[in-house]
Amino acid sequence: MGLAWQQGPLATRAVGHFLVEQPLPERLLFAEPLRRRMRVRFGGEWVADSEDVVLLHEPGRYPVAYFPLADVREGVLAAENRTTTHRELGPAEWFTVQAAGKQAPRAAWRYTGLPGHADVLRDRVAFAWRAMDAFYEEDERIVGHAADPYHRVDIRRTSRHLVVRDGDRVVAETRRPVVLYESGFAPRWYVPREDIDLTALTPVDGETFCPYKGLAGYFDIGSGKRAAWSYPEAWPEVERVSGFVSFEPDVVEVTLDGRKLALEPGQTVTPHGIDRGLDPSELLAGKGN
Repeated sequence: MGLAWQQGPLATRAVGHFLVEQPLPERLLFAEPLRRRMRVRFGGEWVADSEDVVLLHEPGRYPVAYFPLADVREGVLAAENRTTTHRELGPAEWFTVQAAGKQAPRAAWRYTGLPGHADVLRDRVAFAWRAMDAFYEEDERIVGHAADPYHRVDIRRTSRHLVVRDGDRVVAETRRPVVLYESGFAPRWYVPREDIDLTALTPVDGETFCPYKGLAGYFDIGSGKRAAWSYPEAWPEVERVSGFVSFEPDVVEVTLDGRKLALEPGQTVTPHGIDRGLDPSELLAGKGN
């Protein structure tokens, strides 16, 4: 499963716990070889290309890829007069990334005073996700953030009785929902459109995207804002939910076999960060690449 984000085992709000006698440190960092060729594009040029990337999992962040300096094109990194300090990894120096006349300040960093136990990151540099044009594994573009090798999505069909109500109105009722299990998240229930009163759903502007599922659109239901969502063209790995609709149990009433569902804490996704860019614009810009 995803190691360090949402409710994974290294996250700050993990749902499970390690069966050890002594308490573990408050924060655990985990680094591992990616074992995939990864490339970075900026200014229309390849600025990094490596088969020796190290992936760092850190609580509260998505995985971050660290490239050997030897695999970054010469002249791409211009040192800045800026340093920051990481609580476990020590001082970091920052770089402007430049290529083909284009510049991105504060777009890359490396640690310069690593403790011995973190030596695997020595002489490696990471690139800020949203500052670059694109990241690739081999010739396929990856979007949102570096792919977490422990992240998994499973979809199962079921005959359980699911009912969605907005006040006294039955919005959906089905005995053939599918349940989507995704690392770090509580189960989500998806309903076929044939079992939904579609007149209750009002499409609204504003899409989001998931690096593992694709582009999602939203619906209001009565006075409930963004009470439901759907992936019209879910990615091939999860296409079983394409066109199905899922409902937010804290906005409308959702019951499963007579039990009222509630939104579990710790499920919020923060779209922006130096390690990620979860704007739909990146996905749309990447089409055709």
